[in-house]
Amino acid sequence: MSKPEFVYVTYIETTPEKLWEALTNSEFTKQYWFNTEVKSDWKVGSPFALVMNGITTDVGEILEADRPRRLAYTFKHQLDEELRKEPPTKVVFTIEPHGNLTKLTVTHEGFVEGSKLFDGISKGWPAILSGLKTLLETGKVFAIPPRALGIEGFE
Repeated sequence: MSKPEFVYVTYIETTPEKLWEALTNSEFTKQYWFNTEVKSDWKVGSPFALVMNGITTDVGEILEADRPRRLAYTFKHQLDEELRKEPPTKVVFTIEPHGNLTKLTVTHEGFVEGSKLFDGISKGWPAILSGLKTLLETGKVFAIPPRALGIEGFE
């Protein structure tokens, strides 16, 4: 049986450069990613962290950073004890121009069979990426309460 893999594709009315900035700049990410900051210098081999309301939720290492085309990092959850026991996974953002649109493909892979992390990211990524698309296209943010996604303690 193959390992689970999450793939999400969306088209956003923006430029690849603006999309890259929205994925790598904490001022952007805090708006659409449940007040989460992305911490890294975005150089291959550098550490990566997601920090929500001052608490580090996930860490990793930058694997690829080809601005504004491709970004990849390892992903290891830090808060939940059971999820911390799972091995690191890999997140890849592929950014492709399509006229006045930009195609974003997010792949999150490397999960063990029966992964609880896979369940969590399968709820989280669609909400995060929908918020990203809305913010870039309208300048407005919609708020999905973290509680609705099973994320507790961050409201």
